[in-house]
Amino acid sequence: MAVVPKSIMTFGASLLTARAAMRLKRAKSVEAAQDRIFMHLTQKLALGSVWKQAGIEPRMRYDLFKRRVPIQKYEDLVPHIEQMKLGAQDVLWPGLCQIYATTAGTTTGSPRYIPVTEAMLDHFRRSALDSMLWYTARVGHGGVFRARHLYLGGSTTLVPIPESEPFEAYAGELSGIEALNLPKWAEKHFYEPGPEIAQIPDWQEKIAAITQRTSTVDISLLAGMPPWVLILAESIRSSATHGKARVMHLQGIWPNLECFVHSGMPIAPYLDDLRTALGPTVNFHEVYPSSEAFIAAQDADSASGLRLMADAGVFFEFLPMSEFDEGRLISVSSRTVPISGVRTGVNYALVITTPSGLARYLVGDVVRFLSTEPPRLVYVGKTKLQLNAFGEHVLEKEITDSLVAVCRRNGWTVMNFHVAPKHGASTNTNRVRGRHEWWIELKPGTLTTPTGPFMAAELDVELRKLNSDYASRREAGTLEDPFVRLVMPGVFEHWMRYSGKWGGQHKMPRCRSDRVIADELGGSLQFARD
Repeated sequence: MAVVPKSIMTFGASLLTARAAMRLKRAKSVEAAQDRIFMHLTQKLALGSVWKQAGIEPRMRYDLFKRRVPIQKYEDLVPHIEQMKLGAQDVLWPGLCQIYATTAGTTTGSPRYIPVTEAMLDHFRRSALDSMLWYTARVGHGGVFRARHLYLGGSTTLVPIPESEPFEAYAGELSGIEALNLPKWAEKHFYEPGPEIAQIPDWQEKIAAITQRTSTVDISLLAGMPPWVLILAESIRSSATHGKARVMHLQGIWPNLECFVHSGMPIAPYLDDLRTALGPTVNFHEVYPSSEAFIAAQDADSASGLRLMADAGVFFEFLPMSEFDEGRLISVSSRTVPISGVRTGVNYALVITTPSGLARYLVGDVVRFLSTEPPRLVYVGKTKLQLNAFGEHVLEKEITDSLVAVCRRNGWTVMNFHVAPKHGASTNTNRVRGRHEWWIELKPGTLTTPTGPFMAAELDVELRKLNSDYASRREAGTLEDPFVRLVMPGVFEHWMRYSGKWGGQHKMPRCRSDRVIADELGGSLQFARD
């Protein structure tokens, strides 16, 4: 394959930027795009034995599709995925599937194996390029393509799946799978940290290698999850001193750094530290990928939300959370709506059908639309990872927004946090009473010393504003005053290291309706004291 000169690619990026800007401005029918994708997917799914038996037919109507195929959880598909891993053909999707993306296990505690077909790789490639063109269209130029792009992701090493032998099947993190399947021109002219370093599984070793390699590289784009990017930035800034004054930010090392691409978690708790670490003129660009599909990307200012990638090969459905019941998915499957039926301000469980053979698949994410023309949404939490031990239905976004508001008002910086229920005595009406227990690590060195009781009172006020169910249960006395534990530095890091979640695509679960993580954090707290 001939190597395309960088100057030609930069010129091509400018042309594509202009075209992307025009496409985004045109009133293109999102519904028509989704209808076209639905027709294509049903034609392919009908060739898979599982979906053929379920009643999927080529070019079937959407209402018939909803009646015949109930919403699927991962657990429902495990037997079929296991067959595919053993080499069975035409199961969920036509042909064989040798590559599987392993999820971080944030929700379930254990990874899932998501099939990655060739058609799915095409979806990810197209979506990744579109997301970058949406960025260049937003800023009005293609300058980000004039230098190299540093992706701080998981290892690109694909591990053979032993139980699949003699069939050859491999598993790895999606970021690594995508990196392995970059076009040759992209790998040659843009991709950092290079294939050798990208394979390193040990996080500390990878950070050190990236620091050494990129100190003299011209970087225009940095991508990764906020907490891990902050660790990398500290490593690079520290190594760049060489006995001189400390480098203030990464733009002091990479003058052409203009874009930080972030995903995977709300950025608000890290925003101030990231601006300080990256540089004063770095643009932030949010994308919303998952191991199952690329969902959305930023096409306007951050307050507008993320634009749904409705024309990239995935069919989207949305189940109102008011109807959601994971124990009764068959009975609520008909309550989903396509993109044409969504309303702003409503929380929806995300359901997708993809070219990897996932049909009506419950991703486990909850989203809320800020606009419908064009469709722009925000991620608000997980269907499983929420606070609902007392019927309060508090989602991750509400927890995060409350904490960020309190900390900004008082000049504190959040390093990490987790919230769990703490059960108390039953009332005389046999209702269980309890409270929320917050585990919070703040950045040391604040002007105003925080205290647990003060923070608890302010968090209570903020959550009452954001969540009416929480407010009503506080008024009724079902929920007592929240309790805040301000933990010493290192408690969350110890938990993540001990749990095998340090670095890569891993993230700290912000809340649960049980005390699994909270009790483990208690053990980490004792460890830190010892």
